[in-house]
Amino acid sequence: MKDADSPRPRANRLRADFLRRHLLRATMLSPAIAAVGAALGMAGPAAADPAPFELNGPDLRIEVTRGQQTLPIAQVPSLAEDDKLSIHAALPDDQGLKFLLVSAFLRGATNPPPKNWISTASTWKSKEKDKALSLTVPKGARQSVLLMVPDTGGAEGVLVDAVRGKPGEFVRASQELNQASLDHSRLTAFMGAIQAQDDNGPEYLRSVAPVLARSLSIKLNEDCLSKVIAMQASCLLENRESLILSDVHSSSLADTLTGAPTDLALQLSATPQAGAGYYSAYIGVARDLARILGAFNNPQFGYLPTLSVRRGDTLSLLLNAAPSFQKPKSVMVAALPAVEADIPPQLRSTAKGPVCVVRPGAVLAVEGAPLIYSTDFAHDMKVKLTNASGQSMDVPITARADKGGYVLGTEALPSDFAGSMRARIHGLWGFAPFDGPEFLLQRPDGNAWKVSGDADVVVGRDNEVVLEGAAPSCVENVTLRQGSGAPKPLEWKVRDGNRLVFTVPLAGSGPGEIRVELRYQGAATPETVTLRARAEASRIDAFELHAGDTQGELTGQRLDQIRSLTLGDIEFQPDGLTREGAVDHLRLTAKGGARAPAQDTAGTAAIRLVDGRSISLPTRVAAARPQVEVIGRTVNAGPAAPGAHALELGSDDLLPDNGELVFSIRAAPDSRFGADNAIEIATEGGPVAMRLATGKGLTLESPQVLVARLRAADLPAGTFGPLRFRLVGDHDAGDWKPLATLARLPRIEGLACGTKGAAKATPCTLSGRDLFLIDAVSADSAFGQAVTVPPGFTGSTLAVPQPVGGKLHLRLRDAPESPVTLAS
Repeated sequence: MKDADSPRPRANRLRADFLRRHLLRATMLSPAIAAVGAALGMAGPAAADPAPFELNGPDLRIEVTRGQQTLPIAQVPSLAEDDKLSIHAALPDDQGLKFLLVSAFLRGATNPPPKNWISTASTWKSKEKDKALSLTVPKGARQSVLLMVPDTGGAEGVLVDAVRGKPGEFVRASQELNQASLDHSRLTAFMGAIQAQDDNGPEYLRSVAPVLARSLSIKLNEDCLSKVIAMQASCLLENRESLILSDVHSSSLADTLTGAPTDLALQLSATPQAGAGYYSAYIGVARDLARILGAFNNPQFGYLPTLSVRRGDTLSLLLNAAPSFQKPKSVMVAALPAVEADIPPQLRSTAKGPVCVVRPGAVLAVEGAPLIYSTDFAHDMKVKLTNASGQSMDVPITARADKGGYVLGTEALPSDFAGSMRARIHGLWGFAPFDGPEFLLQRPDGNAWKVSGDADVVVGRDNEVVLEGAAPSCVENVTLRQGSGAPKPLEWKVRDGNRLVFTVPLAGSGPGEIRVELRYQGAATPETVTLRARAEASRIDAFELHAGDTQGELTGQRLDQIRSLTLGDIEFQPDGLTREGAVDHLRLTAKGGARAPAQDTAGTAAIRLVDGRSISLPTRVAAARPQVEVIGRTVNAGPAAPGAHALELGSDDLLPDNGELVFSIRAAPDSRFGADNAIEIATEGGPVAMRLATGKGLTLESPQVLVARLRAADLPAGTFGPLRFRLVGDHDAGDWKPLATLARLPRIEGLACGTKGAAKATPCTLSGRDLFLIDAVSADSAFGQAVTVPPGFTGSTLAVPQPVGGKLHLRLRDAPESPVTLAS
């Protein structure tokens, strides 16, 4: 037995003490709320800091019957018309004070209930019909409340008059207390789960607390998780007034008033400024209801709101003030579920792929319903499994906030339920059916893994391998073994539910047999899949060549072994290799700029490999690509920025970064433009940067002429230098053609010069921003005595020569062949 003063028990006692103290603080209101109460004229205790809901009140035993089914109150989220309620006061045998139990059904803020909707029971009497309430929810009812008051002559009449005189206040009380009790259940579940964690190490709360917070919609202070273990729990429970986040589903359980509030207190209680806040009615419930119900206080009775805690058929009342049994006697107000349809929450699966159920306690991750963890509204929950042969079975599941979903039972599944199985959560939400999301579950079935496709891999490259098996989600690790080399762990992912995909790196490896070992969760030994690594010769699929082209494309595998391709008297040489999946694409360029022969010219291409072998490939020349010529071009320079000098463009080939280029193209004599044509813009050697289409930068002047409008600002950020374009048709794209040079312009803000006519010309000072975009500055257009701007220049001023003829010439880094001019 451990010593009571050992470090572990001391830490546990300290943590438990923190939890007890913060549990009490969790139900208290902030001091700022008291100031609001004082501003509203609340005197005495109402204006002081309210006490926490920490006093245990009486218990009630409640069962609800709908049709032939009876449920305890803890499993009833809402009532329905014609429901039967059985309500008993569970008072101790030695109860000395007699309590009168009053129930009232309500039908909105502006419609007082009839007298027969209000019932009473004398809890001290011996006959069942006198001491308990047997109620039927009347048609038209929307809310219901319970009142408990010490037996006093005339109490029943006073309470009936209060309920019928101002039903709106009791409607609001019912809604606030219901919502507050639901929020209280989430908070209690959060703190109870933290307290229940097994203190095995300093990391335990760092992994559990975020999951709990997400499950229960609790605001988490992540800084707490970096504290020492003895302080983590207390830190997480600080600032209770903002801990409980809004739960959209539970908020809908307390519907809004049908009629407008009739007094100032009722109106202000709903505003964030008065303390109701954006988080929860629970935070301000004591203050709100003290104000709402305070109108009924009189020398005989005072109203005391209570929160309800449901366990089984017991509804326990929590008080924030001790009840008074002397005048004014306390009337304890408790809310029953609202009268509305049972609307189950919309659970969403958060599982990232198939769920492995090889071990007990697999989690079906869900979100969207904090109340499945903190209440018993969702009950008799199961998951229906359906295997590949169509057999089905139900497996019990349990909601675990610390796991972030439903946990499967520990019972072993029958052997027939292996491989991939469909799973759907279902159960009851109160009296209504409750269907949750679907999952894909997996469990190894004993069958061996199979290679999808070719079992051969190629040395000298990375190879993607796809294996098919029963339960890829249950794989714990994948290891590569080749020859006598050390084992190498591989990263893998699950694809399409039943496929395991990983990359086998064979750069620098030689041919031979390799083994891939896959270990399932909990398995003692791994399963082995054998692959063959070989050096693959080039495989030629096709050579695509269009009439008049200077380039063609060869497709196949291992095209890095191609040295040249000859078709007729034209020799093509490799000019760039790319890969898409398992297919190589090799661009071949004709030597000397030779062009391909006419369309449909047939021949045999001779392909030479680097090892001296040759391969013959039948080839037919395809139709010519779309051909166009530029027939007009205009550059419209944009306005200079405020405070900046305008720069004169020296060439219509220069497109400034604030300008616009309008150009027109003409189709080849035997071609016509259509609405489906487009123009692609790219930099030299770069990917397509922009696509102009009809109505989006392109205008069809006629079937032979197309006008394009290109705004430099529409190009992706970082685009500069020579631009090219090509025409794109239905199936083919034309050759790339030069278009213009996009240049980024410096911002010239000033040019200050010394006195002219001196024996030696005084240099001028050029000032502005982005001067690093300038390559050189000269007084003459030939740049004979230019001032060179060093690369990476970061200054805002630059010494430059005196202008000649009132002009300076600037050579730009982006367009050195097209200088611009600055007028002094």
